[in-house]
Amino acid sequence: MMNPLRVGIAGLGTVGAGVVKLLARQAELITARAGRPIVVTAVSARDRTRERGISLDGLIWHDDPLALAWDEQVDVVVELIGGSDGPAKALAEKALAAGRPLVTANKALLAVHGAALAQAAEDAGLPLAYEAAVAGGIPVIKALREGLAANRVSRVAGILNGTCNYILTTMREEGRDFADVLADAQRLGYAEADPSFDIDGVDAAHKLAILAGLAFGARINFADLHIEGIRRVSALDIAFAQELGYRIKLLGIAEQTGEGVSLRVHPAMVPVSKPIATVDGVFNAVLLEGDFSGPVFLQGRGAGEGPTASAVVADLIDIARGSQIPVWGMAQGALAEARVVPMARLSSAYFLRLMVVDQPGVMADVTSILRDHGISLESMLQHGRKPGEAVPIVLLTHETREDAVNAALARIATLEAVLEAPALIRIEPK
Repeated sequence: MMNPLRVGIAGLGTVGAGVVKLLARQAELITARAGRPIVVTAVSARDRTRERGISLDGLIWHDDPLALAWDEQVDVVVELIGGSDGPAKALAEKALAAGRPLVTANKALLAVHGAALAQAAEDAGLPLAYEAAVAGGIPVIKALREGLAANRVSRVAGILNGTCNYILTTMREEGRDFADVLADAQRLGYAEADPSFDIDGVDAAHKLAILAGLAFGARINFADLHIEGIRRVSALDIAFAQELGYRIKLLGIAEQTGEGVSLRVHPAMVPVSKPIATVDGVFNAVLLEGDFSGPVFLQGRGAGEGPTASAVVADLIDIARGSQIPVWGMAQGALAEARVVPMARLSSAYFLRLMVVDQPGVMADVTSILRDHGISLESMLQHGRKPGEAVPIVLLTHETREDAVNAALARIATLEAVLEAPALIRIEPK
């Protein structure tokens, strides 16, 4: 039998402990599939005394994770620290500089520094693998880099954050407000104590940047992404969406247009007939559209010990076999510079919700402003009459430009009868 592949793991949280567990429990299967054993020989974490439900007997412990890069008992480094900078970035750079292949689950690191790390890996002739960085147990990186390698991918759209999907699902099913459901999600462990990265769309945007780079063979500047979260989605919006035949999902969307690449994360109205509309709870889903393959839909658990550890170990099996694919699916010199289309030039249909005083002339004023900006309406929805009181009015537009809608809403918000900033949600095509 060949010599084992010796693994050093930095970070022994949920995922790191899961990798140790998985390699031990599935040792025979993994050896058969990798052609050699894969064993953990060294680890690094902040707290030696924490109970992790795994045995660390016989393993080398490094207080400094960077020591894994030069440990002669380590053939490949697994970075599970997290964060786009600090020790995670330093370890990734040092591991590649020291001739160690790198496996990471760190989407922030790759979204922000992926180009530089890919160049370092290519220069050193080393694998840099990151299946676990996007959508947990869903093999979407392999699908793009390998399964769809013969295709020009025109669009990637996905539910890329389980916390947001859980919150929106619960709001819809139970008719509860965002703040209330978020508090429950934190108690249940689905949301962090500081949930900003999740609910403000940053986590999903990190993953979208990675998928877009792979899908389009392009260098993506993370700062070019348009990012919105779900804080402003109300139970009222969700109820109206349901009535109109839609579900609201936080989507990451990357698509090729005639003008360039559109890169955006935002809540979207998804027709209930679409498979992605039925993906609920903490699950993730990704739709890939290739010119020869047609649409490919992938769904599964996007986070957690088992799914993410599974993705990490799949990368280790590839490295043990000697498999090496360019980080972004092609050599660095073949990558294009992404020409990103400003969000203001997006064309979409829109769901607009206004809270207005129910009085004569309000809708005439609103429709006059919309007409001035070249926006036509597909339909309008209002339940009942409450003269002199606040009522919600929902307007669905035909396809129009984002800058026109924003300009119209800025004027509508100044009307005396409009009581709060209008809500805007983009509508996915049927």
